[in-house]
Amino acid sequence: MPYSLGIDFGTNSVRAVLVNLESGEELAASVAAYPSGIDGVIIEPGNPHLARQHPADYLVCLEKVVKNLLRRAKKQARSFSPEMVVGIGVDTTGSTPIPVDENLLPLAFHDEFRNNKNALAWLWKDHTSADEAEEITELARKIRPQYLERIGGVYSSEWFFSKILHLSRVDPEVFQSSASFVELADFIPAVLAGRKNPAQVIRCICAAGHKALYSEDWGGLPDEEFLTRLSPAFQGLRKRLYEKAYPAGELAGRLCAAWATKLTLPEGIPISVGAFDAHMGAVGSGIREETLVKILGTSTCDMMIFPKSCQLPPIPGLCGIVPDSIIPGYWGLEAGQSAVGDIFYWFVKTFMPEFPGRSYRYFEKQAEKLKPGESGLLALDWHNGNRTILVDQKLTGLILGFTLTTRPFEVYRTLIEATAFGARVIIDRLEEYGVKVSEIITGGGIAEKSPFLMQIYADVTGRNFRISASSQNCALGAAIFGAMAAGPKKTGLASVARAQEKLCHFKTVVYRPNQQHHQMYNRLYALYRKLHDSFGTRTGSENLYVVMKELLALKGKSHG
Repeated sequence: MPYSLGIDFGTNSVRAVLVNLESGEELAASVAAYPSGIDGVIIEPGNPHLARQHPADYLVCLEKVVKNLLRRAKKQARSFSPEMVVGIGVDTTGSTPIPVDENLLPLAFHDEFRNNKNALAWLWKDHTSADEAEEITELARKIRPQYLERIGGVYSSEWFFSKILHLSRVDPEVFQSSASFVELADFIPAVLAGRKNPAQVIRCICAAGHKALYSEDWGGLPDEEFLTRLSPAFQGLRKRLYEKAYPAGELAGRLCAAWATKLTLPEGIPISVGAFDAHMGAVGSGIREETLVKILGTSTCDMMIFPKSCQLPPIPGLCGIVPDSIIPGYWGLEAGQSAVGDIFYWFVKTFMPEFPGRSYRYFEKQAEKLKPGESGLLALDWHNGNRTILVDQKLTGLILGFTLTTRPFEVYRTLIEATAFGARVIIDRLEEYGVKVSEIITGGGIAEKSPFLMQIYADVTGRNFRISASSQNCALGAAIFGAMAAGPKKTGLASVARAQEKLCHFKTVVYRPNQQHHQMYNRLYALYRKLHDSFGTRTGSENLYVVMKELLALKGKSHG
């Protein structure tokens, strides 16, 4: 009876799931929290843009989570043995590049860099390179406009080259000491396979195409001239990176003897090429044509696929349109919001720090008594910048409509509504360019824990929302690609679609829009778009005089 192991490296923890490829059931799951920093994230007081992680956390938690998973599996099914694991898949956050030496050892492991934050992994939500992202965008517009066509027209500070360029300026020693810079999604499969230098690392098309300007149309990564025009320090950088990138499901290597011993697994298990968590989460959530998968977490990622055989124009503001980045044979479309769960966490931690575990439900119980528009408040969800469609990390959050009677739970509801409005902006942009959104599937902890939020999302967007049955849909997607790497002879699964049919399930609850609430949210959304365009674009110079007046009018209407 074959099993596949999926391992998901998230922002705060590592999660793993073991899937029975015959029955389609998840035998066991496990979670291990990163020990360093605050909830696994290493920050810098006074610099809210810095977010790093220690590479040692990844390896410690990898061993811990898999061992614990196998123990649980044996308790769950006496017939299970590690020899039944036929494939391993890995997903991670991204872009999360790691400076490494010539032996693929993270520079943070060297004594001289042990206490240097710049030698750590640069977490996806590190925004210290906002200026560098603007430089990359401007240079590409001037001499390589084709580089921007499939990434929404703007390069982001969350992405690979922005971070490397910033590193070269703030810490030349770390930059020059690095033999290469390896995405976490490529690093973990390489470590498991026993790779000993950066040249042996199999790089994934997901990270390369969405974050590193990679395309086979221009021979892979950006050319040497472009890179050296960005910075003289980038001379020779391309040779330190890679020439080719591959889709998930292809073989990244086989489990080496050292890690087989650590994990108590057989040596030689096939390991899939990696990918980002949201991409594999979309697969684990059952993504198909005309289905938008929204992974709701600290941030959100919105994923869709579109047949490669069909014409698809560039979509301004979209994070990326990359062939084979989600499912081979399809364009992978990525969008998302830079902060969602992070906004709610900030609110409850700030305004009810004594009871952080119970704060969410407290605020929800109060906020769900309100009608749409009743608070008279409206917010912009840019507390961590805007990922889509403005692609601007220098934008900040805003709340409008405060009076002397405003209550905290009204603010909490308004923040949820703001993230729902941000989600609707993305849907509008996709459909504007011919990508039909017929259904929405959600995954992630927020979708499971907050029916209140899910109903607001349905009411704001006017669409039904379903929830993936797996609480570890990213790890499930990784397990599906682990099965693809193992091959159909071992698994009986000839394609990703066939694996999804067997392994992807949904909860029975469906959140359907309340049409009366939807009509009220349409009016609030129109005001949100006024704020969105006025503060977020250079051309959005519309007079905002009516916004406060309209909010008060809607507040009165809700009370009436």
